[in-house]
Amino acid sequence: MSDEQQKVEQPEQVELEQEQVETEQDPQAARIDELESQLAAAKATIDGQKDSVVRAHAEMENIRRRSAQDVEKARKFALEKFAGELLPVIDNLERALQTADADNEAVKPLIEGVELTRKSFLSSVDKFGIKEIDPLGQPFNPDQHQAMAMQPSEEFAANTVMAVMQKGYELNGRLLRPAMVMISKGSEQPSVDTTA
Repeated sequence: MSDEQQKVEQPEQVELEQEQVETEQDPQAARIDELESQLAAAKATIDGQKDSVVRAHAEMENIRRRSAQDVEKARKFALEKFAGELLPVIDNLERALQTADADNEAVKPLIEGVELTRKSFLSSVDKFGIKEIDPLGQPFNPDQHQAMAMQPSEEFAANTVMAVMQKGYELNGRLLRPAMVMISKGSEQPSVDTTA
């Protein structure tokens, strides 16, 4: 080997020898480095587990909240089908009152009995959240009313319910049956003077 190559290799060899000496002299430094890397790995694992615990807790709370909402809805609307079956009974009691001859003295006790039965029946279903929708004279609401016809009217403004053919009902705020109504077109006379 030439002297120049020995000179180039010497500084590298000197550095390696110095590192070995430092390592041999300071075994605690190597142990500290190893422990620090283990600590960093443990902290990363803990952070990952904390995140998964927080996510699991949030998911559990969401499930608990959804379950409570489902139970509340089931409780509120369990009677929906049963209530729907009761509506024709109410309609029939009202039809009986509408068609009865109120002037006939022989029928008056019967009419009073049907009226009392109807009131008692309505107060009973009201206790379970069934409410009557009778929109006569109110503005038309497509969420609660079903328009059957439109007619001109001097008495009612446009888009106002002028007749109720069949009352609607709702159960705890949810529509069971829309009210069947007749809506006013308003006056047929033009509101602007076109004769000029």
